[in-house]
Amino acid sequence: MMADIEHMQIVKAAPEQVYAALTTQDGLAEVWTQVLSVAAAVGGVSTFTFGDETDHMRITELDAPGRIGWHCIKSDPQWIGTDITFDIDGTPERTVVILKHRNWREVTDFFRSCNYHWGIFLL
Repeated sequence: MMADIEHMQIVKAAPEQVYAALTTQDGLAEVWTQVLSVAAAVGGVSTFTFGDETDHMRITELDAPGRIGWHCIKSDPQWIGTDITFDIDGTPERTVVILKHRNWREVTDFFRSCNYHWGIFLL
């Protein structure tokens, strides 16, 4: 049985602004980590470094401004093979972001920690 993480956050910004924050070097450096390299096209690989660890995400979807998809190809072994999507919908004043981190092999303490940290990231 696969396990999934899901979170929803409402942001006081237009969908296009939220999409840019999650797809550009400058945007992701503001909200996730400042040590990164962001791919700008489907099939490209973005890297995100946290201390001694670097996550490699293949871009699987870029549907502006509504959806972003990543497939983890290098990271902690529990992340490899998982899929992360951001669904973005709203008005010029208010956007709903739904994050899904799917296809975990099992619920572990690391899964629980990531669930918590994804919530903090979206906040």
